[in-house]
Amino acid sequence: MEKRTISVRGGRRVVLTVKDYMKDKAVLIDSEMERYLKQKEHVPEILIESMQYSLIAGGKRLRPILVLATVHALGGEEEKALPFACAIEMIHTYSLIHDDLPAMDNDDYRRGKKTNHKVFGEAQAILAGDALLTEAFGLLVAGIRSAGLELDTALSVIEEASRFAGMHGMIAGQVSDLLSENKKISLEELAHIHKRKTGDLIAFAVRTGARIAGADEMTLEGLTRYAYGLGLAFQIQDDILDVIGDQAVLGKPVGSDIEQNKSTYPALIGLEESKQKLAVVTQTAKEELEKLPIDATQLLALADYLLVRKK
Repeated sequence: MEKRTISVRGGRRVVLTVKDYMKDKAVLIDSEMERYLKQKEHVPEILIESMQYSLIAGGKRLRPILVLATVHALGGEEEKALPFACAIEMIHTYSLIHDDLPAMDNDDYRRGKKTNHKVFGEAQAILAGDALLTEAFGLLVAGIRSAGLELDTALSVIEEASRFAGMHGMIAGQVSDLLSENKKISLEELAHIHKRKTGDLIAFAVRTGARIAGADEMTLEGLTRYAYGLGLAFQIQDDILDVIGDQAVLGKPVGSDIEQNKSTYPALIGLEESKQKLAVVTQTAKEELEKLPIDATQLLALADYLLVRKK
């Protein structure tokens, strides 16, 4: 049976499948990001065009949806969380633009479209990524002001944005990932790379949602453990899909990890054991939620969705 979740439309609670819930929230997030970019004046048109090309390019919107779902789980207001959700998607999109560059993964397609540098050139792609990252911090501050967050909470959000997306988090993971190419690394080293490169931004999304909704420290830490489990599950499934996925569904080439001689879960422990590991990690993440006094319906459904996703 397909998992169900709850959404709110016009003040009414509506029961949706998790896929429909994600589509519903993705439309909301995309609409808000488009509105935000259209407000910008005195910015070179080519810059806005290249930012928008990658930002409004589809995708799962997992990270911003996690912000909204976490706020809902704690009884908070989704409207207050929307700027934060959009800011985190900007950070994620910047990382994808830069990841795809010839100096990094050298990918030609992302989300079924040509990558940014293939359309706008390398220099413009780099600048679009830079602009999205910088603008994200401004949007976080705008969200803090509109939500009326207390000073300590506001500073924690900004500090964690820097830490989880920067040289102690996602960037550190990307560097380690590059350094591990054409090398045989251990399973523990691979898990550490995934924790930094993928898990940290997912953890930041969940922690930000929790802070907006006023979570206590125990709940914040439980949600963080869930988020890191979710991040690892996401990356293991990515590794699996790079072996058995459908390029038409994924929107990017399969087999690129093998071509670049990257260490992945299937490469280190085999495909079947990777699938088993994925199931165990997902279940452990869900168990962290079940310990908490929250309405975890959406967060549990998202974990189940990632277990079987095809893209």
